[in-house]
Amino acid sequence: MFDLKGKVFIVTGAGSGMGRELALQMISKGVKVAACDINAVSLEETLSLVSDKDLIKTYELDVANKEMAAEFPKVVKSDFKSLQGIINNAGIIQPFVDFMELSEASIDRVMNINFYGTINLTRAAIKELDMSADSFIVNVSSMGGFLPVPGQGIYGASKAAVKLFTEALYAELMGSNVHVSVVFPGAIATSISVNSLEKSDKQPDAENAATHKTTSADVAASIIIDGIEKGKLKIFVGKDAKMMDRLYRLMPIKSINMMANMIKKMVK
Repeated sequence: MFDLKGKVFIVTGAGSGMGRELALQMISKGVKVAACDINAVSLEETLSLVSDKDLIKTYELDVANKEMAAEFPKVVKSDFKSLQGIINNAGIIQPFVDFMELSEASIDRVMNINFYGTINLTRAAIKELDMSADSFIVNVSSMGGFLPVPGQGIYGASKAAVKLFTEALYAELMGSNVHVSVVFPGAIATSISVNSLEKSDKQPDAENAATHKTTSADVAASIIIDGIEKGKLKIFVGKDAKMMDRLYRLMPIKSINMMANMIKKMVK
């Protein structure tokens, strides 16, 4: 078990949902958190929930902005005087439409935030990490990153790219003090869909979707932090993610068909 107390972590997407819970729970363990989000108002809400303000600094950051991403870890290290970890949590889904209905703007936005944001921040963070002590890189992929979901093909492709990139990074950094983890959340009860660029008539039906269990953001954050402390490469969040991982490896075609049928029932 790694002791995270006193370490400095960047947490992206910390203004709401799982990112906010990650920031708050890390702080409760004595971790110093550089909480960033594109939404300054929601960041202030996160800040208001922290009693010990010495353990948190907030930063407005667009992870899709390559120049901002390249400089951000330097700023954090200057402010906190050290840096031992980053959790690349910020992400968006695509509008719930088939590939041929998806605009080029949506494709670019999903890839720029989910994939390029992750790799640009990771590259910049590695340059600033304290390599003499235990440090951590944690990238959030998705169950949709290993199991295709109809209507979320580009989102899934972006998260599959995060998966493979992170696993390769793990192999490259073996033997160093930098510990790498990739996270696979299943269905999480957050408002990630509000970041979708455009509206679609094909949206999950609330009544049907409600029958599928989700993992709450606070439970998801707890699972992720536990995985980091245990030094896990792969962290599965939710029974659905664990089950579909096993099923996809054993019966890939059947699991794809199952997911397609489930989505048909959920989408209007």
